[in-house]
Amino acid sequence: MRPRQAPPGAPGPPRSPPGARLRLIPLLLLLLLLLLAGGHAFTVFTIIPENSLNPNTSLWDMDHERLFHSKKTLPETVGSSSPLRSRSLLGHEGRKSLTQNLGQKPQEKQLSCDMLLKLSRYILKDTFGSSLAWNLFRFYNCDQEVNLPKIRIGTLKVVQHKVKPFLLHRVLQLLRNMGVLSEAQQSKAFNLLKKQMLNPRKAPLKPEKEQSGTCPEADQHLVPWRPGSDTSRTAVVGRGAALRLESSAAFHSLVIRDGGMLVFADCPRGPPITLRARYILIHDGGELHVGSERCPYGSRATISLYGRASDGAAVEGFGQKFLGVGRGGVLELHGRRTRSWTLLDKTLHPGGLRYGPYFSERRWGSRGLNLRILDAGTARVLAAARFDTHLRHGECGRLRSFLATQPPGTVVAAAVGDSAARSLTLETRLLLRDRLGSAHISRLRHRQPWALVGILGGDQPFAAEDKREYHGSGTTGLAVARREFLTYDGTGFTVTAFSGWIKGVPHNGFKVEASNGIILHLVDEVTSWLPGDRIVVASTDYSMHQAEEFNLLPCPECKSNQVKIDGSPLYLHIGEVIDGVDMRAEVGLLTRNILIQGEMEDSCYGQNQCQFFSFDTFGGHIKILKNFSSVHLSGVELKNMGQQILGSYPVHFHLAEDVDERGGYEHPTYLDNLAIHHCFSRCVAIHGTHGLLVKDTIGYDTLGHCFFLEDGTEQRNTFYHNLGLLTKPGTILPSDRSEAMCLAIRSNVYGDYVPVPSTDCMAVSTFWIANPNNNLIENAAAGAQDVGIWYIFHRVPTGQSEGQYPEGQAEYTPLGVFYNNRVHSNFKAGLFIGKGVKTTRANAEDPREYLTVDNARFRPHQDADPEKPRVPAVIDGLIAFKNNDHGAWARGGDIIFCNSGFSDNGIGLTLASDGTFPTDEGSSLEVTRSIFVGESSNFGSQGGQNSYWGKGANGEYRTLPRNKTFPIRGFQIYDGPVRMSKCTFKKFTPTVDRYSSAIGFFMKNSWQISPQNNVSQILMEKSVGLKVFFGRSGQWFGNNDNDGDKMSIFHDLDGSVTGYLDTFVGRADNYLLRHPGCLTVPRWNGLMCTGKFAQLYIQARRPENLTLSIARATYHSHPLRLQGVNRGAPYQQYQPVVMLEQAYIIQWDGKTPEDIILYPINFNRYLFVHLQAHEAREGHSYCSQQGCERIKIMAHMYPRDSWSCVPNPFPERPATTQRPVSQHPARDCTVCGAPQLAITSTPSVKYIRIQIQSLSRTDIQNHLTSAFIKINDTIFLFNSHGLFFMVVDACSGAVVSRRHFDTVTGENTATAITDYVQTSIKERSLVLVCSRDIADVMGSSEMPIFTRLGSAKPIVFHKEGSFAMLGYKGQAKPSWIKVINHAGYQKAASLQHYVPLKLKEYQCPANADEPLKFAFSQTHSEYISTEAAASWD
Repeated sequence: MRPRQAPPGAPGPPRSPPGARLRLIPLLLLLLLLLLAGGHAFTVFTIIPENSLNPNTSLWDMDHERLFHSKKTLPETVGSSSPLRSRSLLGHEGRKSLTQNLGQKPQEKQLSCDMLLKLSRYILKDTFGSSLAWNLFRFYNCDQEVNLPKIRIGTLKVVQHKVKPFLLHRVLQLLRNMGVLSEAQQSKAFNLLKKQMLNPRKAPLKPEKEQSGTCPEADQHLVPWRPGSDTSRTAVVGRGAALRLESSAAFHSLVIRDGGMLVFADCPRGPPITLRARYILIHDGGELHVGSERCPYGSRATISLYGRASDGAAVEGFGQKFLGVGRGGVLELHGRRTRSWTLLDKTLHPGGLRYGPYFSERRWGSRGLNLRILDAGTARVLAAARFDTHLRHGECGRLRSFLATQPPGTVVAAAVGDSAARSLTLETRLLLRDRLGSAHISRLRHRQPWALVGILGGDQPFAAEDKREYHGSGTTGLAVARREFLTYDGTGFTVTAFSGWIKGVPHNGFKVEASNGIILHLVDEVTSWLPGDRIVVASTDYSMHQAEEFNLLPCPECKSNQVKIDGSPLYLHIGEVIDGVDMRAEVGLLTRNILIQGEMEDSCYGQNQCQFFSFDTFGGHIKILKNFSSVHLSGVELKNMGQQILGSYPVHFHLAEDVDERGGYEHPTYLDNLAIHHCFSRCVAIHGTHGLLVKDTIGYDTLGHCFFLEDGTEQRNTFYHNLGLLTKPGTILPSDRSEAMCLAIRSNVYGDYVPVPSTDCMAVSTFWIANPNNNLIENAAAGAQDVGIWYIFHRVPTGQSEGQYPEGQAEYTPLGVFYNNRVHSNFKAGLFIGKGVKTTRANAEDPREYLTVDNARFRPHQDADPEKPRVPAVIDGLIAFKNNDHGAWARGGDIIFCNSGFSDNGIGLTLASDGTFPTDEGSSLEVTRSIFVGESSNFGSQGGQNSYWGKGANGEYRTLPRNKTFPIRGFQIYDGPVRMSKCTFKKFTPTVDRYSSAIGFFMKNSWQISPQNNVSQILMEKSVGLKVFFGRSGQWFGNNDNDGDKMSIFHDLDGSVTGYLDTFVGRADNYLLRHPGCLTVPRWNGLMCTGKFAQLYIQARRPENLTLSIARATYHSHPLRLQGVNRGAPYQQYQPVVMLEQAYIIQWDGKTPEDIILYPINFNRYLFVHLQAHEAREGHSYCSQQGCERIKIMAHMYPRDSWSCVPNPFPERPATTQRPVSQHPARDCTVCGAPQLAITSTPSVKYIRIQIQSLSRTDIQNHLTSAFIKINDTIFLFNSHGLFFMVVDACSGAVVSRRHFDTVTGENTATAITDYVQTSIKERSLVLVCSRDIADVMGSSEMPIFTRLGSAKPIVFHKEGSFAMLGYKGQAKPSWIKVINHAGYQKAASLQHYVPLKLKEYQCPANADEPLKFAFSQTHSEYISTEAAASWD
């Protein structure tokens, strides 16, 4: 039957008069109350449309009498007969009030009518089902005069599916006052309740349905529904209708209200169910269920929202093309439980092969035999050559010599180009037959296509070979030879050679590719990921566009943590810890069995910002308003959702206020395990909403801020283990926009103002956190156009939340939990703490658009009160790598970074104080227990919008941040005071193209630098080539002549950077710091000095735009000229750092200012102008707790020419003697550096660092003497010929065995090695193998015993080559196993890896928690201690 059609939001059909319906209620209610004592319960529901019911189509007009025949019995309990009917009728506000009241201690409490009414609805609905409860109260409201009784409320709780009798007693009183119950009915009901109250149960019984675990779709009260498809009708499910949707359906719109309920049938073996509508609205007791927490949906369900932006009118409060939840609505979507995302556990190389795929095709110009030589263990193409054996007679000899230099066992691919037979000698033909196993080469003819793939020295049966006959017709087809091989790590690969003629043109070429799909090794078990599912692998390079999508293939051979993908990856995706920083790529599942999608047009149209987007951006959206009853989403996929319209986002909580226990929600609201991808406006928008949990949710390939807090009021929300990547610009807010959008969208600026993109816009972020009181735990921001995580501050609440907190409160609010988050592949910064938004509308004074990016400072204090103590904001466990500009930037105070890792960023970390004295006096910033890496072994890969590719410090090509010449810095000091302690620096080495320093300073800096900036317990590894750099004039640094550039300084407290105790480090040309005891370090453009230093803050008025010249009397001919920082302000300020107990000369480049105020700051009870301060400075304050004392100098200015001052007005006297730097060298520091060996996303897992360096004979001839194995900082040198084994316990990290095998003079070496591996090496052992000048291993051409250590095939050693292996003996085969087997002409084998200890797969015993140690003997090798600390340069 067709339902009635109604416009959106239209009221339902006429209802019965209230009186007629209320006349039935006393009798029905009394009957139900009597049944509470042990009788039968029944359910009532109605439906709205007019015509009679056809069970096969719809439930539009069922006879009410049919609905009163349920005979379900609930023995000795009062509760709902359905697990679904528990929350709909108690709205958000009522629930909140109820929770507050119930949490009170017993006391007399006058409840409001609204409160009692909502409570009564909740109680009756929980007891009798929603139908009767809804119909009972829909005609009663609190506008009537009701004489409310006083009710005593104690510490009672309303539990789902359970109502306590004494609470129901209170409800009955309300019913009496409503006129529903007569005195007699009430008396009888109270007597029944009294019996129940005097007969307490030992334990409450759960309703029968909950005990049996019935799933929502199996509820016996549900009526089957197969409404069919009619996109012209509006369907309304209401008045208690409970429907089970059993087939696909389509409507114009669907409204679920008035206690109506729709449940998707779950038939895993049946066809998927698709529900199509222009919109779906759930409100006023309506419920939509697809699965439940207890019974996740097992079938496939799709909710498809269709329509163009120009179709129809918008529904007030919701818009178009939406799934909306209003007051009293219930939305429960629970898909199959899957792992949302994990990390790669083994590096995925382009093409799935370590050296990438290979393809070469030639036509003319390749006459003769074309050869490719490949390493059979790695699929690497080692050599390519062409031999014109058609015309040139000498080419055969060159071919034979070429093959003679190739080691046996290598793969040879050969293909004829044009012709190769004319000068191909018999000797050469026989050689190819015997060495390659060719069956056709001896009879190769003129222009005959021929291709072969074989093993050099292999047997004929193992060669793949093909030929074609040439008849002069111009087309022969292709002779194709193809053969599969296996790398040492178990990856199958195919080598193909082809040759032929096509339309008179010769073709030949070669192809090397992974075969039979590529297997990904993942950190976690992913058995819930199924063939046909789609995944995304995040970029681990500078460009977010290197993220790649793949479909999953069936993989019976895969372990529980492996999947097989179709297609071939284009880019490098790291799957390991590199140089101590966890760079493993995130891998996310995009497929869920519940899909909500927008139906899209083929291209952009109408007013949908088509000047910026070629595709349709008018997707669907989900919007949840306040006072909803229950919303929980898990296991749901959202695709093509969101619109470039304010308020229309994939998931949007709109002014919903508190949605957890604080808001009265017994079951707090959450989003769990959502996959939001290919969407057009954000991912999850939290607007005026607090206490929401967003967990295990993926946001991929979206426009605008992804996880988004809107007005600045949103607090207590928790983002746990979410993944956001490929976050692109959008148009809605200025901060969403790209440069082009920023310049083009000017409708909301004042006048002719032209926005400045770099400061007004260009801030799109994966996590846009507009209030610090939110929690971020174990999230990954894996690629945004601008920033990964941005803490932004609204000076006042904006938008619809205006006025909800006083000015500045957000900036003073303490930070929530920030723990173990990852940020990488972002262009501007991984983490940004600072800035705000403009909170005023565009006007003549400030023409910028509302919510443009603006200035703000983060200054957390207790209770957001600046008069109370500071509350440090702790950034614990940040991992930031491959961010083009910054790994992290933080301005304000106090902020502490700890246990963090920064690698391959343009600038690792910048700490900036609040900016300038006297703002937020006493603040500071700190980084501790962290690791900084300049250029790691993650070389990256070209493409995917990576702009810069050049040589790294080690000479190998790599991707680069920002620009080939950009000066890389690990820790950047700005303003101050900032502190750094217990940090490790690695691989900061300049090249001919760029500077790279461990410590640097903000470039082109006009602001103050505090002498209180300090470092201590710093470890600079030997790979650091430039510890400190102050910049030089030129590209990036400009003239290097701003005030802050000149005044850059920090204090090396313990000499761990400089090598000298208690040393200040400043710029070389700063004579305010210099004295005869200083040491100049030309490479740093710096100097190291002892002494006492502090800072002057000088204000000058009338005039305000002068240049100040300050010189120490001792060096009066070397003045420092300062421009000041407030050009054009009512006063100018200058902030020189000065040495104490010295005389200074201050001059101006014009008329001396009439007013000069001097603030001595950062002095420790200083002496200044022969005056002593009354109070001592404490902590990081500029001055004492009593405030800053100042000296004001006022001058009367005479109207005459300027005075001529002598260069040094002070009498000549000996300068105060300063202690020479060199007299106090620092001691060796055993506690310097980060205490962790590696910073990872799994902090509980401990690692050891393994480095193996082997030597070939060529290396030894080039005077390299020692091969070595290095475990953490302990080096084991090997100076003998042969193979060296070292065995480490995989559970404790202890070295338990080592052994040397001489492969030159030793006999039966292969047998000895086999015996050693089989009998001497225990299970659960890491096995490290190193070689030095390896010769033939006697007794075997292959060594199958290495398969016992994890090699996928036997090892064939190369004479005079080199070999390195990181293996494992045990039942597992860890993903970190590595084998490198090089020929003599190749670079010596070497590897390094961070190996995890005590993994679950090792099956370590319970007593394996002993600390890391090395237990080794002095047999067979020489042990040396850790390297000596490097000098300062």
